[in-house]
Amino acid sequence: MRVLFLTDATRIGGSEVYLVEMLPRLKALGILPEAALPLAEGNRKVRETLRERGIPVHAYRALRDLPRGFDRVVASAWYPWSYRAFFCRFPRLTLLVHDQIEIFYPLGGRYLYRLGYRLLQAPNLRRAEAVLTVSHWAARWLREVHGVSRVHAVPNGVDPERFRPPLPGEKAALRARYGLRGFTVLVPARMSPEKNHLAVLLTARLLPQVDFLLVGTGELLGLWQKTARLLKLGNVRFLGRREDMPELYRAADAVLLPTLGENQSLATLEAMASGLPVVTTSIPAQAELIQDGLTGRLVPPRPRRLAQALQEVGPELGTRARAFVEATHSLDQAARRLAATLKRLREEG
Repeated sequence: MRVLFLTDATRIGGSEVYLVEMLPRLKALGILPEAALPLAEGNRKVRETLRERGIPVHAYRALRDLPRGFDRVVASAWYPWSYRAFFCRFPRLTLLVHDQIEIFYPLGGRYLYRLGYRLLQAPNLRRAEAVLTVSHWAARWLREVHGVSRVHAVPNGVDPERFRPPLPGEKAALRARYGLRGFTVLVPARMSPEKNHLAVLLTARLLPQVDFLLVGTGELLGLWQKTARLLKLGNVRFLGRREDMPELYRAADAVLLPTLGENQSLATLEAMASGLPVVTTSIPAQAELIQDGLTGRLVPPRPRRLAQALQEVGPELGTRARAFVEATHSLDQAARRLAATLKRLREEG
């Protein structure tokens, strides 16, 4: 079964990391995957890594340059208008949706986002031959709220060998490398509005004895750096984009993600696999991964509640969180789910 995975991404995001992790595993499961990405410097590393792992890659300048003849074309896009161009080239498309289909902004912002999604994105999803999305919650939401009937859940996975708890002595060595002294909270999230970094900074203000490491870039990075200076937060460090995330997880004591929108959070799964307690919000996608008080904490995104939860977490939450990921969300399990879904779609015609 020859499947083309098509994207409009000119730089690397979570959906492109997904391709790098999943396509080689699909090849071992009887699928013949190929990838199509724009010819752009920003995604060059993804294209090179896929080729190194034996996946044919089509770097296109225009969609008309892409070959036809695939058994299925699976497309994911950063921009809704890209889907219209994809449909012109490949009328029978399966769409792979990683994006946040609902963001729980306060004061009516949630409903404005929903309206925008209904107008801009939902028509593309209803037009598709099938829709794949990375959480059971998102599949239900697309069916019930946006009327997308042909939607299938293929939950995310992470590599529990790469993201793992520290070995004896490893944590102390990593903490020395990063200059960590007290209780350390990692915040791995893009600096965009729905990730709610203001709540992080206000929580840090309430816990001056705790160190906060903020990993990520994005359009709001400068704003949050200025806010941290105005609040005189000496316990907050901005680390930017990092290539050493497994080591940072192993050096930290907890993860804080007061997010307002997720489909299925890879950062949450990575932290859980690393044996860390996660404090996050009780939005549906996070509640699908975390059972409050058992494998993490789900609390309202209010600084005092977040600060209290961080003070109460213990290592037993991280131990149970890792066991959950190993049982249900490894990359191999995710690849098997995706391969089985693609084969079932072929059988159904």
